[in-house]
Amino acid sequence: MVETTDVVVADGLTRRFGDFTAVDDASFRIPAGQIFGFLGPNGAGKTTTIRMLTGLLEPTAGRATVAGYDVARDSTQVKRRIGYMSQRFSLYADLRVEENIAFFAGLYGVSGEQLARRRDWILDMADLRPHRRRVTGELPLGWRQRLALGCALLHEPPVLFLDEPTSGVDPRARRNFWDLIRTMADGGTTVLVSTHYMEEAEYADRLALMNRGRIIALDTPVALRSALEEPLLEVRTADPVPILEALRGAVEVIDATLHGRAVRVLVHNHERGAQTIRQTLEARGLDSTHVERVEPSLEDVFTQLVRREGGAVAG
Repeated sequence: MVETTDVVVADGLTRRFGDFTAVDDASFRIPAGQIFGFLGPNGAGKTTTIRMLTGLLEPTAGRATVAGYDVARDSTQVKRRIGYMSQRFSLYADLRVEENIAFFAGLYGVSGEQLARRRDWILDMADLRPHRRRVTGELPLGWRQRLALGCALLHEPPVLFLDEPTSGVDPRARRNFWDLIRTMADGGTTVLVSTHYMEEAEYADRLALMNRGRIIALDTPVALRSALEEPLLEVRTADPVPILEALRGAVEVIDATLHGRAVRVLVHNHERGAQTIRQTLEARGLDSTHVERVEPSLEDVFTQLVRREGGAVAG
């Protein structure tokens, strides 16, 4: 066991599959009770990083410790001290709710009074007490999600890993789920969560933005948004595609991207950029009346960081 004040430590963590590098020299430290997010598109290296930290995949290079134990040398000890929930929820659909709880209790060695206490906690937390004898596969997705979370926390681990836990879940269920995660963290549980939903990444205390296997930025959501120094303008329109095509490559325009039914335009200078946008659109007979400066979102920041790093993951 390695003595450390941080619950999770990664130092140059790398994983290669033949000639392909899935995770490239990832380093970070996470203290107790923090929600640490991995944000990035599919194929960015998020799941591979989590699999190494949980002892499911051995690093090619670098090292990491979780709860004081080396993930390569002491993977058994690591697994005893973590909870893990994947986007598939790891539940048995043909078992009843209480049977799933009993199954995972057996895996984690939870029995007797502790099992009774933790079973009651799961049923109350997931609002499943009236449905404890229902077949799990018949439950709405949001309920299955909360049941999977409860089963991952059955043995009260100090570290919880969540790999894309809200994929396919409706926005209201996602928000409720994050409320639960915040409660866990406030109670001292360290939570590592991967996501490709930009809006829910705001709930993390710190974020590692990943692309092509590399961490391209690591900070709080507020600091990451503040790091975009160039002015960001938004053109609101009912038909954004012609405007996007018109502005890409224009003088003063660094980049233009779709943002819902608007176009976000990164420019070198606010005044000159706004003037360029209006002149370019007017020359093509396009509406230029709704141009205003906006605060960048995490999606804006991520888009620009990926652009500077050479683009998103291929395929």
